[in-house]
Amino acid sequence: MKPKKVLLLGATLDSDNRGIGALAMGALSILLHRYPGCEISFVDYDRERRTTAVNMNGQDLSVPLINLRFSWKPWLANNIALLLMLAALSRLLGPALGSRLVHGNPWLKQIREADIAVAVSGGDSFSDIYGLGRFFYMTLPQLLMILMRRPLVLLPQTIGPMRSRLAVGLARYIISHSRVSYSRDIDGVGSTIKLLHLGRSSGKVRFCYDMGFLLEPRRPGAAGVHALREFTDLSRPLVGVNVSGLLHMGGYTRSNMFSLKCDYRTLIEELLEFLIDAKQANVVLVPHVFGAASESDIPAIEEVYAKAQGRYAGRLARVTQTLDQSEIKYVIGQCELFIGSRMHACIAALSQAVPAVSIAYSQKFVGVLGSVGAGHWVADPRTLRIEEVLRMVEQALGNRERIRSELQASMPGVKREVLNVLAAVA
Repeated sequence: MKPKKVLLLGATLDSDNRGIGALAMGALSILLHRYPGCEISFVDYDRERRTTAVNMNGQDLSVPLINLRFSWKPWLANNIALLLMLAALSRLLGPALGSRLVHGNPWLKQIREADIAVAVSGGDSFSDIYGLGRFFYMTLPQLLMILMRRPLVLLPQTIGPMRSRLAVGLARYIISHSRVSYSRDIDGVGSTIKLLHLGRSSGKVRFCYDMGFLLEPRRPGAAGVHALREFTDLSRPLVGVNVSGLLHMGGYTRSNMFSLKCDYRTLIEELLEFLIDAKQANVVLVPHVFGAASESDIPAIEEVYAKAQGRYAGRLARVTQTLDQSEIKYVIGQCELFIGSRMHACIAALSQAVPAVSIAYSQKFVGVLGSVGAGHWVADPRTLRIEEVLRMVEQALGNRERIRSELQASMPGVKREVLNVLAAVA
């Protein structure tokens, strides 16, 4: 049988956000498990075509990019608006003329040749919570697949919330015309059906755990684990703390965008004091979004470290090397407890049976982490005071062995279910 040609939308391996990388790797694992030998292409926005080399379980893959443009230049042959117009016109013209139109455009031709498309939507961007621009950025390629009559599956992701009627209407159209859409939040199945007015018996929306649980850790080089060797007393428990650059700067608006009840910077300062002084722990500061963008975790961690290193010398370290999603997961896996403000940093911990307390800024944390029994370890600073967050951390630290045992028992089943999420899809 000829290998299937598969398109992967909404996640690549070149993002500075290691959560996106974890989702992309999870999606690749799922596709190779369901369609052995398949030919996979990324579909994403970029000025240039490129090919990504990746090793999956000892297998070297070359994944080309079908590069779209989200641009005000309508004359670009790969402009998403132009491609949508041509795809719609090809349907109106009928099979013969429509086929000629499609084959005259290299991007549409590649899409037409695919057997199936799967979409990740960046994990949480099938929503207008970040604005309509971000929502269209993610969903227009999915609409293009439908107009091109390619079978579409929405892999496990957060669906919603949606405030605008336009977003609700487009989301309903996409999900209604997809083979199946997976929510990574158990409660998200019912809320999606209700929000988009879908028939409950349609089976269009189902639950599956987050794909980040599938990512395998990989030990980085010596420089990558240097931070773990800086502590003077290795008998202390090692706690990883992920500082979010997004929350540290106050959200994209820089003015407490997520309506936190407590100041995030103060929370991190008091968390370090509590862990290092009160609980006699070693703390390693762990980024999960790299790069130079304003929301990168790196500047936030450097600021926190510069302010605290004198007080906590030999007890506080930070990751300084740029690590990929598998390498940073290895570092997280060395901790006895992990406290993270990036959801996929917490998933990296839980999937390795490391107890994790999540510092949440959206409802997605409770839904996704609650699916694996960690919902009661989500500390939401939108509703909790600093002392309440610290109390939760103290409880998790004191019960870490029990939590680890529970995770060790449940994780194999979680990973098995995610890996087989496409079993029912032809």
